[in-house]
Amino acid sequence: MTRKAKIILLVAGLALAACTNPDRFGADGTAGGAGGPGGAIVPGSPSDPNSPAYFNQTIGDRVLFAVDQSTITDEGRAVLDGQANWLLSNTDFTAIIEGHADEQGTREYNVALGARRANAVREYLVSKGVAGNRLSTVSYGKERPIEICSNESCYAKNRRAVTVLAAGLTG
Repeated sequence: MTRKAKIILLVAGLALAACTNPDRFGADGTAGGAGGPGGAIVPGSPSDPNSPAYFNQTIGDRVLFAVDQSTITDEGRAVLDGQANWLLSNTDFTAIIEGHADEQGTREYNVALGARRANAVREYLVSKGVAGNRLSTVSYGKERPIEICSNESCYAKNRRAVTVLAAGLTG
């Protein structure tokens, strides 16, 4: 291919790229404006305040704990306050609260610690007005780590309680 042909192709490509929609980004810099084309909120997307994706990504689905602790921290309370408000506004959802631990300690100890963490979260959400029959708990102990390595940065991410939403299961 000659140099002249390459230059023509490059100019044509740049000209075509200039023909895109100038309004493709909303005022906040996200594609499609406020969640979708024309600024509409796309149902089920992270921009939809009633969606599980919004719950997981914007509010947060997990709280972290200190070593060998099931006491909720100030940061954890802030997340759980948001979870409680969301659950109170979205009554078609139930939640399973998973308790987890890091890999240190015996399996039995970590299952019990995960249960204490899950129950602490459940009790906090109930204290904020969420109906107890909408919340259940399960403990995985150290069996489901999200980080696998033998240092504190991994351990800290595994010491958690995760609120998992389920739709349409309220009775």
